[in-house]
Amino acid sequence: MSTALTIPMLAGRLWRGHGIGRAALLALGGSVALAVSAKIQVPSWPVPMTMQSLTVLMIGVAYGSRLGAAAVLAYLAEGLAGLPVFAGAVAGPAYMAGPTGGYLAGFVLAAAATGWLVERGWDRSAVRATAALSLGHALVFVPGVLWLAIQLGWPRAIAAGLTPFIAATVVKTALGVALVAALHAAIDRRAA
Repeated sequence: MSTALTIPMLAGRLWRGHGIGRAALLALGGSVALAVSAKIQVPSWPVPMTMQSLTVLMIGVAYGSRLGAAAVLAYLAEGLAGLPVFAGAVAGPAYMAGPTGGYLAGFVLAAAATGWLVERGWDRSAVRATAALSLGHALVFVPGVLWLAIQLGWPRAIAAGLTPFIAATVVKTALGVALVAALHAAIDRRAA
């Protein structure tokens, strides 16, 4: 059975069973979590600082590569359809083609890659979890900064789309590693 349906990650340890209905509910839950995390923000220009990148990575950790990417794609489809799921009260194709477009595309890459690493056990040690979450953050920033560079040029893209977020990214990575360890410990205690 495919990873998308068996969900062997944290979500699968919490909610046993199989099926498309469960996977769809988890994907919807992930897209809602992303929408909520978009509203938790520190204003900055041209890209607001939100909790979305941490949420994207935690979705990858909890769901694995395929279901994690599906949850993020569901979120992007909601925004494309005009639902106000992004930072601020804007949505639709024009918003997605704007300065945040590259970061939004990076969310899919980050959830899939982080989930792929976790499927291989990278969430079971602090060092490997740090590496997995750091790679996930990089996969958000690479397309994000590249897209900004097309719109603003390289110096402004680095200054506005990367540099202001470095410290917060380090903190989010550390928080993510702590969350992963705490979730595994809680699930292990529950299973004992």
